Amino acid sequence: MPLSNIASLFGRSPIKPIKEHMAAAHEASAGLVPFFAALTAGDLANAEKEQKGISASEHRADDIKRDLRLHLPDSLFMPVSRSDLLELLRAQDEVANIAQDIAGLAVGRKMEIPEPLHELMKTFVDSAVATSAQALRAINELDELLESGFAGREVDIAKRMTEELDDLERKTDKLEVEVRAALFKIEKDLPPVDVMFLYRVIEGIGVLADHAHSVGNRLQLLLAR
Repeated sequence: MPLSNIASLFGRSPIKPIKEHMAAAHEASAGLVPFFAALTAGDLANAEKEQKGISASEHRADDIKRDLRLHLPDSLFMPVSRSDLLELLRAQDEVANIAQDIAGLAVGRKMEIPEPLHELMKTFVDSAVATSAQALRAINELDELLESGFAGREVDIAKRMTEELDDLERKTDKLEVEVRAALFKIEKDLPPVDVMFLYRVIEGIGVLADHAHSVGNRLQLLLAR
């Protein structure tokens, strides 16, 4: 009998809500693309609308997280340990949290993106969100990994996905360095407080990619065990 079927004998499988949680977390991060597009265009009203959508996705992720924690079966009856799943859930949750923090900070400050940063910021945000999307694709392999008993072709596919996640996270790190350097060149012409918060937003976007990468790391630990 497949491991996933054994788990189902003792209660609801945690895999579906884990996948739903990551989908909601990625939805929050993906909202940063239209959010920054509106911010770059100076359309604060639309940015606020996108920010509310990001918050709604984060709240949905919180609801799924809370329900999963309350109903997570004992590790004795699961093919993976309870603590490993909780660590995976925590890594996913940080993706949603930081997306909400970034959008909330930018809206709260009525932030404007300086024109010299427009294209580079778009590329940077797109890269961070692509990292989150790749984490979601990797998590969506969990069903097949369980069915295969964490062996064979499915493990190779998951490993390749996490390697691609490594590449995306490194790309985002490099872009963060470039954005910071571009801001440094013009910061003397901007209000100092605005510059400080711009750096915080840039850092947050980089952290989002780091958290998405952590999802892949937690998945790799599951594969290793």
